[in-house]
Amino acid sequence: KRRSCRRCRKDRRVLEAWGRSKEAFVEFIMPALETDLLHPEPQAEARKHKLKRLVQSPNSFFMDVKCPGCVSITTVFSHAQTVVMCGSCSQVLCTPTGGKARLTYGCSFRKKMN
Repeated sequence: KRRSCRRCRKDRRVLEAWGRSKEAFVEFIMPALETDLLHPEPQAEARKHKLKRLVQSPNSFFMDVKCPGCVSITTVFSHAQTVVMCGSCSQVLCTPTGGKARLTYGCSFRKKMN
């Protein structure tokens, strides 16, 4: 008694699916996708790596940071690698971490669009 190899068994299943109907064959070869690749959910896109998104976009941005002491606005990079001080009162606005900069308690910010 001779055993058939895996490839032969798979080929037999493919031929059986082709014999039933074209829809069954397509479903056997390419099972239905759980997600829509052309219209992904925004939350899922935000979790992906910046190069793996449908449209590549950076994680970094510039922001306007308001100093809690003198209420002046300073532009800061989100991933700043140095300590950023206020220009007028020399208070620390943000400190670097391994990734994004950490804002000092009391500082408010908003993303710059352009």
